[in-house]
Amino acid sequence: MFPDYDIIVVGGGHAGCEAALAAAKLGSKVLLISMNMQGFAQMSCNPSIGGIAKGQIVREIDALGGQMGLITDANTLQFRMLNRSKGPAMWSPRAQCDKAAFSRTWRRILETHPNLDIYEDIAKEFLFENSKIVGVRTNTGAIFKSRALILTAGTFLDGKIFIGKHEFAGGRIGEAPSLGLTEQLKERGIRCDRMKTGTPARIDIKSVDTQRFTVQSGDPFPERFSFMPIPSAVQGGNAQMSCYILHTNEKVHDTLRKGFEQSPLFTGIIHGLGPRYCPSIEDKLRVFPDNPAHQLFLEPEGRYTTEYYLQGFSSSLPLEIQIEALHQIKGLENARIFKPGHAVEYDFFDPTQLRKTLESKKVESLYLAGQVNGTTGYEEAAAQGIMAGINAHLKLNEREPFILTRSQAYIGVLIDDLLTKGVDEPYRMFTSRAEYRILLRQDNADFRLTELGHSVGLVDEERYSLTMKKLEQTERLSSFCKSKNLTPSQANFYLSSVDSQPITESKKIADLTLRPEVKLSDLLKIVPRGTWEDKVVESVEISLKYAGYIEREKKNVEKLLRLEDLKIPEGFDFSKVSGLTIEARQKLTRYQPATLAQASRISGISPSDISVLLVYFGR
Repeated sequence: MFPDYDIIVVGGGHAGCEAALAAAKLGSKVLLISMNMQGFAQMSCNPSIGGIAKGQIVREIDALGGQMGLITDANTLQFRMLNRSKGPAMWSPRAQCDKAAFSRTWRRILETHPNLDIYEDIAKEFLFENSKIVGVRTNTGAIFKSRALILTAGTFLDGKIFIGKHEFAGGRIGEAPSLGLTEQLKERGIRCDRMKTGTPARIDIKSVDTQRFTVQSGDPFPERFSFMPIPSAVQGGNAQMSCYILHTNEKVHDTLRKGFEQSPLFTGIIHGLGPRYCPSIEDKLRVFPDNPAHQLFLEPEGRYTTEYYLQGFSSSLPLEIQIEALHQIKGLENARIFKPGHAVEYDFFDPTQLRKTLESKKVESLYLAGQVNGTTGYEEAAAQGIMAGINAHLKLNEREPFILTRSQAYIGVLIDDLLTKGVDEPYRMFTSRAEYRILLRQDNADFRLTELGHSVGLVDEERYSLTMKKLEQTERLSSFCKSKNLTPSQANFYLSSVDSQPITESKKIADLTLRPEVKLSDLLKIVPRGTWEDKVVESVEISLKYAGYIEREKKNVEKLLRLEDLKIPEGFDFSKVSGLTIEARQKLTRYQPATLAQASRISGISPSDISVLLVYFGR
């Protein structure tokens, strides 16, 4: 009745969309099953893409040939480059997006791809043959067969929503949960647990006094996420929308505390692991009881809607408490809400039971991506999705897996962390999680990854040739800066204008660029030599100013790669290695690292344990 597919993707969130499209673009025949075709890649929470470390991930997805960056650019309301006051390793792009238009754009792309079919339904039952997954049965009785399946169910696996004492089933308000799938996987040895996330009330901007807030504007010269030369929705004269900064106060806090005895977080109704770095407002009051105020942000959800997101006010307190507390905030005295804040509890699976390709070790041809692996955030989900889609296709075509290391990409850090450390709270990416931040900058993601994406087949010739042209220009400009001298008469007027020490003899442009106060773009105006793209100049300036740090990190990478090359046989019995501590044997047996480098990153594994393994494996 229904055709067979190479790959079935269950779930149409950010992970599912990237997974389905990547596999389809590579040539697999793909079916995407989603319970709501109006909500592809829906921004269930914050209407933004990017941020600290997350922006780097989006640039990496784009460099590999994924869609998140392009779709963000097409639907941007406001763009900001965060952390400009810090070093370039910390610069992180972030964009407010029109969330409804974001989903519509994804739907148009998915529907028009010739290798991709869509079916609107709820996956009810997996189909197995021995230890291999071979398809799925849906609520309507449809049976679909496939050679691989990617599960990207987000917060919908046995999802429950909490508002005070009210509890009801759902992955999002108004949308049914997915029931029964977790139990099937548990029966096959996959460990699972519960996690919790939350979201704030949505405010009708017509009902608030924005004059009493601090306006937060976008960058005067907004950039774009994608490396492709396609203007974003706020470039070329289109106005950026403003966000607003506001604060809670003691009256707000006193009102919120009145609802603590009815809070599902504090009464033990919710058992799931909650996010430490994005806590609810009631959690903030508990952890920081002496803070007189907490900063909040009002962020637009779309260009043609009055719905705004109240960042920082996530809550599962009773509805009447939420509204009373909101009315105590200056400017929100008469605020009306579209829907209340609420908490969502859902199932996730232990990611240490995955291979580096995100395929399950317990069930052949089953791939897991997104929040089902214990992560939080659209960007982390999309990164896992594109990697799962690529690797499912490669396995079906008997090609080598596509693995990114910690020194190649934040995506590599993300997946390695999940596999080696597991999760005891929703995993969120930070720049501090990466050892090689100066190598993994947002500006050089195309240089790091586009050639790899091209070799896999996901990056087309147009994108690849643009990247190679940019790389050639960068190398040419770098050579010019290292060879071209500026005389005192040429340089000193500019140097004095930026309070920099004048020179008494000729200096190379590269040497002058090392000075913190000196900008390469200004030096190039002194000796015009062709036209250089702004991004090329920025890339060369970073490579010159931070050359010492970059070289040091490259040497550290070389040391790490020696351990990465030392493979550990799958299913290896660590109990037979004398000299390992009991804790090391237990943890190595549990996590089954694939390399000595991976073993070294497991909590509780000491350098002496690694030395014992080096001796055992004859190295």
